[in-house]
Amino acid sequence: MYSGRSGETLDAIYWVDGKYVPEVLSQINYFMRDWRVDEIHVMSPQTVDIIAATHALLDTPEPYMLLSGYRTPQTNAMLRSHSRGVAKHSLHIQGEAADLRLNSRTVSQIYSAAWSCQAGGVGKYMRSDFVHMDCGPVRTWHD
Repeated sequence: MYSGRSGETLDAIYWVDGKYVPEVLSQINYFMRDWRVDEIHVMSPQTVDIIAATHALLDTPEPYMLLSGYRTPQTNAMLRSHSRGVAKHSLHIQGEAADLRLNSRTVSQIYSAAWSCQAGGVGKYMRSDFVHMDCGPVRTWHD
């Protein structure tokens, strides 16, 4: 389902018989760690649900490219110093957000699928070629 900047991939079933699979959620937490400082944080399963539901709607076997999952406050501050688009109190810091892309789908296609879930925040970043998904309040924005 995901490929990362370091070439890592993760394709695992994280929900079976109405329950999350703890071992797979641990793998997801590792995969979505702040790779800049190699720090792991518990990711919200609701965010993973939104990401998975969006992927199913897009009907593609291609895994997401994960640009950013969990961010430490320090990483978030560093990114914020380089970009106006990084929120001071980003849900990435809480393990509740991810920035993703697919080569086989446009930003607009991914955004539309995520927004149709009506399950959290969806940001469309056309210039940077990614979509932000989170499990916070239902809202949308774009660059």
